[in-house]
Amino acid sequence: MEILKVENLTKIYGNDNNKVVALDNVSFSIEEGEFIAIVGASGSGKSTLLHLLGGVDKPTSGTVYIDGKDIYKLNDDELAIFRRKKVGLIYQFYNLIPILNVEENITLPLELDNKKVDQKELDELLATLGMSERKTHLPNELSGGQEQRVAIGRALITKPSIVLADEPTGNLDSKSSNEIIELLKQANKQYKQTIIMITHNMEIANIADKIIQIEDGHIVR
Repeated sequence: MEILKVENLTKIYGNDNNKVVALDNVSFSIEEGEFIAIVGASGSGKSTLLHLLGGVDKPTSGTVYIDGKDIYKLNDDELAIFRRKKVGLIYQFYNLIPILNVEENITLPLELDNKKVDQKELDELLATLGMSERKTHLPNELSGGQEQRVAIGRALITKPSIVLADEPTGNLDSKSSNEIIELLKQANKQYKQTIIMITHNMEIANIADKIIQIEDGHIVR
């Protein structure tokens, strides 16, 4: 089943002599449960694309459908709610709340939606993340790899339609990077989670089901 559809997506910054075309008429679709890697050099447009897919930024023109819904027909409040429920975001720099412990950071999206936490599901997720023994630790008591595990847990807890990972290993050493990629692969298989990951590392990209390569705002492969 098609979970994501992108039609003629264009993003232009500035105007006249200062105009920069970050994305130029990009179209593709992704099936539910696929693991997709988006690759490209710095400035190729891959991060812009990810932000547009997640509703973090708005396109100059074009459409993004998630679960059949045109996300840019939603107003700002509706889009924020939709994004919180349907899109899991994993950033390179974790973006954890420093005063919240591991368990609280993971369940934050549920709290924001006034949803009750299913303790059994949370415990299973903590076990999958390898964070059961550190669930009461604060972010400053964790390693970088552990912080990224928490960020992944926060992205998965709402069972979103898609998970968008922006260079999830970019700030980690090779051992931690391998662990995070294995964790994403496990989430893809165990939870049938659709994952779209940006990376500049082709070795990491090759574990994906499909690779989308971007150059100068165009899909070239």
